[in-house]
Formats: sequence, C-alpha cells, structure tokens
Amino acid sequence: MEKKNLDWANIGFGYIKTDKRYVANYTNGAWDEGTLTEDDMITMSECAGVLQYAQTVFEGLKAYTTESGHIVTFRPDLNGERLENSAKRLEMPVFPKERFVQAVIETVRANEAYVPPFGSGATLYIRPYMFGINPVIGVKPADDYQFRIFTTPVGPYFKGGVRPLTIKVSDFDRAAPHGTGHIKAGLNYAMSLHAIVTAHKEGFDENMYLDPATRTKVEETGGANFLFVTKDNTVVTPKSDSILPSITRRSLVYVAEHYLGLKVEEREVYFDEVKDFAECGLCGTAAVISPVGKIVDHGKEICMPSGMEKMGPITQKLYDTLTGIQMGHIEAPKGWIQVID
Repeated sequence: MEKKNLDWANIGFGYIKTDKRYVANYTNGAWDEGTLTEDDMITMSECAGVLQYAQTVFEGLKAYTTESGHIVTFRPDLNGERLENSAKRLEMPVFPKERFVQAVIETVRANEAYVPPFGSGATLYIRPYMFGINPVIGVKPADDYQFRIFTTPVGPYFKGGVRPLTIKVSDFDRAAPHGTGHIKAGLNYAMSLHAIVTAHKEGFDENMYLDPATRTKVEETGGANFLFVTKDNTVVTPKSDSILPSITRRSLVYVAEHYLGLKVEEREVYFDEVKDFAECGLCGTAAVISPVGKIVDHGKEICMPSGMEKMGPITQKLYDTLTGIQMGHIEAPKGWIQVID
C-alpha cells in the first residue's frame, strides 16, 4: 500500500485522523463481533456512564516499520492483559486480550498507509479504549459499553534530540492508597492535569509523585515510571501497589538483566536515596526513556551526575538495546514482536 504523503519528520506528537477505526459493542451481557469503520464520531446519551462517572479505561502502544520493511507492534498481549485488569477494577466487562491483539492487528492493517517509513523517527500511535455508554444516573456501573481503537501517526517524541528533564517533587498526590493508581483509567490522568499544568507554569517538565500515605517513597510521574541507576550500575525501579505497571519499564528491566548483564532491583525507593543515584529516567511508550537531569524539592536541587547534556551511559545502553529490539536490529525475546505485515 502506498504511504500517505506526509512530512513524517515534522508531523509532531498530536492527533491526525486516519482512515479506519475498530468498534465493538457490549450489550445484553456479550460483546458483538466488532467491525472496522470510517466513522470517527461517537454518539451517546447525555447521561452516558462515561460522562457522569468517568467509567473509562485505555491503552497506548505503537506500530512501526522495521529496517527489513515489516510493520510490527511491541508486546500488544501485555497491553491487552493490562486492559483486562483495568476493566475488572472499574466493574467493566473484560474485552479478552486475544481479541484485543487481533483488533490491534486489523486496525493497523487498515491504516497501513499511515505507518511511517523506517528511519523517519515517526511511528503509528495506537489508542485502544473502552467506556460505559448507556444512561446512568445513579452511582453504579453502566450496563452497555463500547470498545474502540483509533490510530494516529506521531512524530519523534523528542524533536531536536533527547534533552534531560528538570522535574519537581509535587505537593499533589497522583493516586490514593488502595485506589486506582495501578490501572490505566482516564480518571487517574484527569487527577494529574492540574499538577502538570502547575509544574509547566513553574518551568518544570514533569512531576515526581511521592507515595500518598507517607510521602517518603518515590512513585511515578503523571504518565511514566521511574528508573534509577546506582553508582555501581545497578538498575533500580520503584515498587508500589499504586504504580501503573509500565510495559516499557518491564521490558527495560528484562533488557538490563538478560541483555546487558546488570543487577536489577524492583523495590521501594525512598526519596532520601535519590540524591545518591547516578542516573534517572522516565520510561513509557511515547519516548521509551526520558532522561532526568535535575530534581527540585521545594527549592532544593538534586543534580544527577549524568548531567543535563545527554542520557547517562547505562540509560543510553538500555534505550539503544530496547529500540534496537523494536526496530529489528537486535534479536527479540520470543513473543515480544507482533508482525502485522
């Protein structure tokens, strides 16, 4: 299929409507067969459950072109598994992960012309999501749901190259103890909007959220997990029941241990330890790893030894190895790469 005539290197990280999207409906206790449609509009009652009580969950993953010319996605089964867990927590019907993966494949194939060419730095972002659609006025789960997937081509997350970030320790909490921080629910991201707008106004790139119970332990940012490297090259990631289990973080941990031979620790990370780490990064789908150069705690600066000029050496190796696996330069563990075409 001939590619769309887009300026792939300059399309930015935003929404561009593509040709097809996937839609499945849950009514009378069962999912229908699902279909691809050109219609990008959603019609629902003004009293729909998603509008009244934020009953919605979502995922994010990418499709890209490898050097060999194949269109692939990265570990979509884990996105499907996480969506299952998110749905269960919000009392929504499970859209089975096997159907999820197949729906992703169908949607990407239908929008093959929008998958950026290899070497452009751009990718096709895939957004699966589910929401309560029937009228709900009492506080209770909806009865009917819609599962959808849309795609949009996006440019490189870092235009002009990687730049270490300056972040602040937030006075806000991202999630409550025993709450919904461990699932990918829209309401979690709504909670973070005021905090990130405030951080940007103050000149920071992101927030560091501490645990809401004691405010002594590192949790995550509004949309990414933390990854630290000690001065003896041990990779450390925070562990908490209110952290979203990032698929990128999970993959980086595996790469660190099995590809780079590094020691890995997944444990509680106390904020008092942060000053002693050599490197810090934020990991997620959009950028894989965003390096952090400085953390500011109410005026007190913690400057990472890796500096503000580039990624630290271990972070760079992790980034290069994982992106090499994604792009086909490095052999992937079994099951990590889903070939679409």
